Amino acid sequence: MKKVLLFGALFAFLGLAAYAQDEEKVTDEDLAKYANVEVTFDNYVNSKTEELKSMILENEIFQGGGRYNEIKAAWDDEAKMTEAKVTEEEKVAYEEVKEFQASLQGVLKEYKTGLIVDEEILGAGTYNKVLKATNDDPTIKEKLDNMIAEMKAKQAAEKADTTKVTDGK
Repeated sequence: MKKVLLFGALFAFLGLAAYAQDEEKVTDEDLAKYANVEVTFDNYVNSKTEELKSMILENEIFQGGGRYNEIKAAWDDEAKMTEAKVTEEEKVAYEEVKEFQASLQGVLKEYKTGLIVDEEILGAGTYNKVLKATNDDPTIKEKLDNMIAEMKAKQAAEKADTTKVTDGK
């Protein structure tokens, strides 16, 4: 009787182990969600980069960016700052750009974390499962990379179509 119980327990354990393995398999839906988060985050990073560029290029003080580069090159050297004749107004404007740049890392981290932990968007469990699978299996990584590339290409095509419509072409 003991052997029958042990035999039954062994099969039950194997069944649970197989079930647990199935739970860990990454589905196409998991990959699509993960890819969507990556593309969404990439778009957010691009928008913040554009915001930074605009801060510099549209600020009269920086004269289209040329003066910004001069100030940046001289920034931590008082003699160079004097030689470049950096004004107080320019210093304030440059500091604003530096503060924005410094805040970006925290803003980006918070944004991506929000996407990951939101169960409706991805969920931490799915994120960890896909991340592990892509690290363990190069074919899954390749599949994910292809999904991301396709999503980006589709967005680029849609953006191009929208631009044509708004340009009247």
